[in-house]
Amino acid sequence: MEHTPFARWLTLIGLVAGLTSASLADEPSPSDTTRGDRMLAAYFKAETGKLRDESLAGLRTIDDWNRRKDEQRRQLFEMLGLDPLPARTDLKATITGTLDHADFTVEKLHFQSRPGLYVTGNLFVPKKRQGPVPAILYVCGHARVAKDGVPLGAKAHYQHHGAWFARNGYVCLVIDTLQLGEIEGIHHGTYDRNRWWWLSRGYTPAGVEAWNCIRALDYLETRPEVDGSRIGVTGRSGGGAYSWWISALDDRIRATVPVAGITDLQNHVVDGAVEGHCDCMYLVNTYRWDYPQVAALNFPRPLLVSNTDRDAIFPLDGVYRTYSKVRALYELEGLGGKVALNITAGGHNDTQELQVHAMRWFDQHLRKEPRLIENAASKLFEPEALRVFERLPADEINTKIDESFVAAAAAPVPPSSEDAWKVSRDGWMKALREKTFRGWPDESQPLELTEAFAVEKEGLTFRAYDFTSQPGVRLRLYLVHRSGLEKPDLVVLNPVDQAGWNEFLATVRPAFEKELEGETLPPVDAAGAESLRKMLKSFPWAMAYVAPRGVGPTRWNPNERKHVQNRRRFYLLGQTWEGMQTWDIRRAMQAVRSVEEVKTSPLWLQAKGNLSVLAAYASLFEPPVKRLDLHDLPLSHQGEGPALLNVLRFLDVPQALAMCAERSQTVVYRDGAAGLEFLVGTAKALGWPAKQVQIRQPPKEK
Repeated sequence: MEHTPFARWLTLIGLVAGLTSASLADEPSPSDTTRGDRMLAAYFKAETGKLRDESLAGLRTIDDWNRRKDEQRRQLFEMLGLDPLPARTDLKATITGTLDHADFTVEKLHFQSRPGLYVTGNLFVPKKRQGPVPAILYVCGHARVAKDGVPLGAKAHYQHHGAWFARNGYVCLVIDTLQLGEIEGIHHGTYDRNRWWWLSRGYTPAGVEAWNCIRALDYLETRPEVDGSRIGVTGRSGGGAYSWWISALDDRIRATVPVAGITDLQNHVVDGAVEGHCDCMYLVNTYRWDYPQVAALNFPRPLLVSNTDRDAIFPLDGVYRTYSKVRALYELEGLGGKVALNITAGGHNDTQELQVHAMRWFDQHLRKEPRLIENAASKLFEPEALRVFERLPADEINTKIDESFVAAAAAPVPPSSEDAWKVSRDGWMKALREKTFRGWPDESQPLELTEAFAVEKEGLTFRAYDFTSQPGVRLRLYLVHRSGLEKPDLVVLNPVDQAGWNEFLATVRPAFEKELEGETLPPVDAAGAESLRKMLKSFPWAMAYVAPRGVGPTRWNPNERKHVQNRRRFYLLGQTWEGMQTWDIRRAMQAVRSVEEVKTSPLWLQAKGNLSVLAAYASLFEPPVKRLDLHDLPLSHQGEGPALLNVLRFLDVPQALAMCAERSQTVVYRDGAAGLEFLVGTAKALGWPAKQVQIRQPPKEK
């Protein structure tokens, strides 16, 4: 397609912005990066590219879109924690006071989007009107406004928008955000609160904001001053993101102007914009979308994508790429005039130029009469004057909504029959494949197993094998057994975390330090080395060790902030770090079963802590192992257990263990069976052999 001069200019600034946004990642210089850093950066780039290429692919006619749009919207509801949709309970809308201005009135109000989930807002109603008028839902960005430590809500900061729309003939409802409203909830669960269980629960505060917007539209429709067929939405920053959510989900929005609220995965994951955003900006990306798919759900309604040219957290190149993809959809139907891009000068700021363009867009598409905008938005009230609550309600759930917004699976009871068990088991496995581990790579890719070295020292044979977990992720498997052992009676595979990796190095270092050249070696564990040697000389066993990605040789930047943001990058790609480590364990199992010397030996899996949970899940997707030995096992993903996408919506660790025990002897090292009642009860109900499930006392620390 031939570019117009304007389009050529946009392409150029997109390229320039790309050079600028690359600095956002704040990566160390090449000389400071580790192998793990380099591997991770390449991995994120490759995965992001894959999702970019798949986003809106294959749309050649409008019929192509019409065939997929309903399912796309259903997926978005699900990824926001809104499938099934909550009940539309009584809003219990309450006006707590009014303010008067020469041109409009302001009603201070609250409603409950769900019982106890309060939304505070200000409704600006123009005085000069004839019959119902168009309305704007204004969703706030992040702005902390407080007096004497009392939150007044982000609406007090963004009040000038409500007043300005009202002075220009619109009803405008300005609603607070969950985090920075008068009742302060949390947006920063994974950002700095260590609430990784949000991922396991399938929870994102973006879903709360979207639901609050849906209910805000319900409220606007009750107002006699509002023409329900002419409602628009706008907001900036966080409010820009919420504008995208509500417009994509609800056709009652007839025109949309998201301001500084969207960019693509390239900016977020590769360029590092994720490090500037809290969790309300992100869906739980189960279906592995890039952001143009959210934008496309606005079609065919009028959409103005608005941004400044130097916004560090919504870089221009990603904004333009997103706009370009959604514009192509509009052009399929000849509706190019209903989608536009507005770029003004500035950083991440609420500029007057952005405001004026938004007003003109709504005038064109809601009022149907473009006009010259002759007044400017300005703040007219002291912030405390807009406060809704004098005293916060005792029944509020805003501060703990993350615990209930997405329902967790009911606590299980042992099956009543073999048939009942099969139904539950098959349902859980289906959920794991489709909702938890959907981000795993193609199963058919080759292992590319190669021997790195093989040595014999001090009566032991020590081998290393490199294998491809997935393209770009090359891991090493270590194998040790007594010399001369031709066919081990069993092979014990040990997936290890960082502490376990250091223990392994300390144990094998006395005999094989030369072979470990290049590793950062801990002090020698002479007692551990002697214990390993005695065990291997006494028993015809082989011990295998693997460090999944992010551990040992592939460990990335250990800085806590960087580690957190890398984990969040996985989340944006529809994965979790732990979920991909689970895949690595699967591939390590395949590698062991491909090593000629041990391929026919029975395989055991042994792991500790969170890795024991991941090993259990990995075993479910491979041919059964002979035995699972699980130490220091977390019994739930809700607390300190590993984060696996959406898992708590369907099952928890005890159900996974029961599925493991059906296939493999399962030994859990734990003080007593508390928390394992489902596992023990299932084994008893189904008549499994007595040794199939064992709860043993943990071995004493030496």
